[in-house]
Amino acid sequence: MARGGGKGVNLKDKLDGNELDLSLCDLSEVPVRELAALPKATILDLSCNNLISLPSDFCSLMHLVKLDLSKNRLQQLPLDFGRLVNLQHLDLLNNRLVTLPVSFAQLKNLKWLDLKDNPLDPVLAKVAGDCLDEKQCKQAAVKVLQHMRAIQSEQDRERQRKLQAEREMEKKREAEQRAKEAQERELRKREKAEEKERRRREYDALRAAKQEMEKQTKKETVQTRKPSSNARPPQPPRRKHSWSRSVLRLLLFMLLCILCTLAVCKLTELQHQPLCISVNTLYEDVVAALQNHKSLQNMLHQNSQQ
Repeated sequence: MARGGGKGVNLKDKLDGNELDLSLCDLSEVPVRELAALPKATILDLSCNNLISLPSDFCSLMHLVKLDLSKNRLQQLPLDFGRLVNLQHLDLLNNRLVTLPVSFAQLKNLKWLDLKDNPLDPVLAKVAGDCLDEKQCKQAAVKVLQHMRAIQSEQDRERQRKLQAEREMEKKREAEQRAKEAQERELRKREKAEEKERRRREYDALRAAKQEMEKQTKKETVQTRKPSSNARPPQPPRRKHSWSRSVLRLLLFMLLCILCTLAVCKLTELQHQPLCISVNTLYEDVVAALQNHKSLQNMLHQNSQQ
């Protein structure tokens, strides 16, 4: 058996022959890279070290058949510890393990197991039992594997239930989405039908109004062509008479304005203004002309009598 004393030991230099048993001490870390380079080292003794944990790549040492990790301070094993599928003998005596990883159930070749002096979960401790002799250690391996397989099966079923629940939820969401889309399609279809019906009513209303208008026009045309016997004869136009009245009113208005202007120019202080002087002069000329016209008429009248 070759032994290395410390973390920096060159394992290749110590295992150049056909040795299959390797024991290392005074370690705080496992030299996985160096161990992986020694596939013939199927027996590995890492007991009585200060190991608190194993690196995840430790599980790549799939050539291991016998592994002694007793009397360390391991609090847990790597989650993929089950990759060590060739492992037959495992000693975990006197560590700080509470549980084992579920992948432990994959160690199908495990024939010997010692879990004494670990603060194990009560259920796991009862399953493992004691490992005081060869028979008890072999029974411990069988019972712990069965227990871990049951846990793995339960976890698989739980994953299946979750997966099934997720699928059911997805189906439910898809069904709700399809129902929503169908409802939206039905709503659009109903809105389209309502819009079509509204347009049809508008068209019918316009058509009815047009027919009513044509009917009324036709009725009025018939009434125009066939006047009633009681209808009054057409009244003569009164446009000329109305025009004469308008001219008479205009003349009366102008005469009233002239009389008002003459009164203002004759009776008020404005009679000395240029405008009133002109008005008064015009008035006197008109009066004189009328008087002359009257005198002429009298003379003509007297001559006609003679």
